[in-house]
Amino acid sequence: MTARPNILVLMVDQLVGTLFPDGPADFLHTPNLKKLAARSTRFQNAYTGSPLCAPARASFMSGQLPRRTRVYDNAAEFSPDIPTYAHHLRRAGYQTSLAGKMHFVGPDQLHGFEERLTTDVYPADYGWTPDYGKPGERIDWWYHNMGSVTGAGVGEITNQLEYDDEVAYEAVRKVYDLGRRKDDRPFMLTVSFTHPHDPYVARRKYWDLYEDCDHLEPEVGAIDYEAQDGHSKRIFDANDFRNFDITKEDIRRARRAYFANVSYIDDKIGEILEALEGVGLSEDTVIVFLSDHGDMLGERGLWFKMSFYEGSSRVPLMVSAPGMEPGLVRTPASTVDIAATLADLAGVDMASVAPWTDGESLVPVAAGQARKMPVRMEYTAEASEAPLVSIREGRFKYNHCELDAPQLFDLEADPHELTNLADDPAHAETAAAFAAKVREYWDMAAYDAEIRESQARRHVVYEALRQGDYHPWDHQPMKDASERFMRNHMDLNILEASQRWPRGE
Repeated sequence: MTARPNILVLMVDQLVGTLFPDGPADFLHTPNLKKLAARSTRFQNAYTGSPLCAPARASFMSGQLPRRTRVYDNAAEFSPDIPTYAHHLRRAGYQTSLAGKMHFVGPDQLHGFEERLTTDVYPADYGWTPDYGKPGERIDWWYHNMGSVTGAGVGEITNQLEYDDEVAYEAVRKVYDLGRRKDDRPFMLTVSFTHPHDPYVARRKYWDLYEDCDHLEPEVGAIDYEAQDGHSKRIFDANDFRNFDITKEDIRRARRAYFANVSYIDDKIGEILEALEGVGLSEDTVIVFLSDHGDMLGERGLWFKMSFYEGSSRVPLMVSAPGMEPGLVRTPASTVDIAATLADLAGVDMASVAPWTDGESLVPVAAGQARKMPVRMEYTAEASEAPLVSIREGRFKYNHCELDAPQLFDLEADPHELTNLADDPAHAETAAAFAAKVREYWDMAAYDAEIRESQARRHVVYEALRQGDYHPWDHQPMKDASERFMRNHMDLNILEASQRWPRGE
């Protein structure tokens, strides 16, 4: 391992952490991830910073929760003055590249990366801005609906399969370029896929792997709407559940396609890891595997994310790195910890911004040291009408929203979160302690006001910018054909030798 290791970050979208009790569950056909798990520190209780794509990803990259990043939802700008792990590593001399999704909103589509090998799969503008001023409003053209469940099944090509095929191709090509490069800087390559995010449509060869799967039905079946908590009711409404008749077979097909797409992603990750090994970089590269958030997959009758329940908020997290012994870590962790962890592994100083970060390095946590701060989550996007916050510490999770009754769950005794202990006299002291921490960490009234101001501003700007000439912010990957393959300003002999790995005679 070099003094400053190379870094490969492998991110997937909407992968359930409960499917990774200690690496991938046995029933999943994921040989490449299982091989990676065997050499990794595996964080069993890892959580997202926010159970939605753009807020989760901004938090993961910056080490800051959404209230600090102001990426409140999937249409909130990620400010270019917020340092990400790409900025920290690039400042320290790393070459930084991104292939795939990161859901950056705003004119800055790089956020510290020197190059971005693909465009994003989702729009970069303010069009998906929710509106707290219109509680209960459902925006049909971009809100999730249950059609992803009723339409689940087999497809050889989809919008998202096309995207992830391209991400994998560009990532493998980049790994080969890194192996035969003349640049002697360490590299950080982030590869971010959009699967297994819905729609639940999978290629036949992966679908067939789960024909006899014993996990095609949720462990906790649908709970009647009136018996759901306040936020879950809002999620049901936002997902337009009344206009769909979800059958048992729909559920089985959706879950089967989801598992199939986990296997599809495993294949794509295998291609990248094979390329890394082929060019001799495996031993010199830290590898991080994680998801932005999870998917309820029909548990409690809920689908997709937007919730603090385990299916939505818990994510897989594995780190293969020197100084971090392979094995299982049960201490709660967060994707918000990744920026500090990568800086720690690379020997990069983040002290100048440390007072304004919400994560901490997982290197000492993996070695058995206690966390300095509890794991926290925030949610302020569609299906919410006021900010929701959560604290995961020890065996407990505590959820708070000014509109709803608090929730306290003992995750060791009640892993399916079926018994709310917030009003249980036997847990009054614990509930009070968590309520005090909510007041310590958040000014809920101020947070709510900040979100409403942001939404109002963005609605005005979006409507204005869509009038007249429109100049989109979507990233346009640059490909200079005059510098590819063989051109007449190149020496053929030098070219063929330099582009070969291992080098010829």
